[in-house]
Amino acid sequence: MKKICVLGAGRVGATMALDLARDGEFDVTVADRSEKALGRLAERGLRIQPRELSQASEVRAAVQGADLVVGAVPGFMGFETMRAVLEAGKPIVDISFFPEDPFLLDGLAREKGLIAVMDAGVAPGCDNLIVGDLQRRLDSIENFECYVGGLPAIRTWPFEYKAGFSPVDVVEEYTRPARYVAHGKEIVMPALSEPELMDFPGVGTLEAFNTDGLRSLIHTVDAPFKKEKTLRYPGHIEKMRMLREAGFFGLEPIDVGGVKVAPMDLTTRLLFPMWQMEEDDEDFTVMRVIVDGTKDGKPERHVWDLLDRYDRDTKITSMARSTGYACTATVRLVAAGLYTRKGIAPPEYVGREEGCWEFIRKDLAKHNVTWVETRS
Repeated sequence: MKKICVLGAGRVGATMALDLARDGEFDVTVADRSEKALGRLAERGLRIQPRELSQASEVRAAVQGADLVVGAVPGFMGFETMRAVLEAGKPIVDISFFPEDPFLLDGLAREKGLIAVMDAGVAPGCDNLIVGDLQRRLDSIENFECYVGGLPAIRTWPFEYKAGFSPVDVVEEYTRPARYVAHGKEIVMPALSEPELMDFPGVGTLEAFNTDGLRSLIHTVDAPFKKEKTLRYPGHIEKMRMLREAGFFGLEPIDVGGVKVAPMDLTTRLLFPMWQMEEDDEDFTVMRVIVDGTKDGKPERHVWDLLDRYDRDTKITSMARSTGYACTATVRLVAAGLYTRKGIAPPEYVGREEGCWEFIRKDLAKHNVTWVETRS
């Protein structure tokens, strides 16, 4: 039985730990600093380790007995956490979506002979797997598009939004410049730019806007057109742009009545309680991946759609399901020896290996997280 250490006991981390432990295939331990979060998992029979994961020494200590590590810490901690795991000599499958260049750790991973799969969630994650699989099957790819959003089922004023994952990472989507590729050139635009309205069956009309979601695909997929957009209910963009342009997401402290306060600290203190998903809050994840390419001189369009909803029986959010189960499927893939390339591995590298996307897609379907392909 392989020993798995999950770093992070938040909503997604807990979902992954329980899934990996459910059929006795793995011996699962969860590390986190939150006694409350760990206590809930201990009640479900999981091993726990109280650890301060912001410290590399604590990360290395947490993973010492593990055969494979799952990273589920907030994005701002992800890069250093992965470094510490690799320094400890452990392979890792990670969903922290850190902003740093992951290939800075490629040399370390290769030196240690370790697999390090990054961005192993739904987006980034499944979209990368899809385009990687199509890189293998098509002669060329001309266009890649990804539209994705996790939204509350019930729209509540003023923001009509709740965060299915770390709210800190949500704000990052609204502030980090967005990169996409047009006519073979990398374009940098402000986040929340170039809005467009899109209709989705079973959902209705949503607005899409630029975010920095292409990540590794900017460099690993040779296509003249590539973009990723985030989906929200109509009207959300303007509210977030107003806050950003007025300075509410600023990081530099300002003087308020003789007290130095970073605007972001105040904004997040006010926003996050309103964005926090309560136990019975229902959500859904909607996603569309479009890939245009050629095969034997003929054009092909592949469209993959996902619509997943909150599970009322387990009370697991859709975002935790679609992200977490994509990661646990990747863990099972790596544990089974179906992906063996050493070094940093964005999911498109995994998708290029024959059968890997099919394995992950079928594992997701066992949880009723169902991807549907349309070809034309």
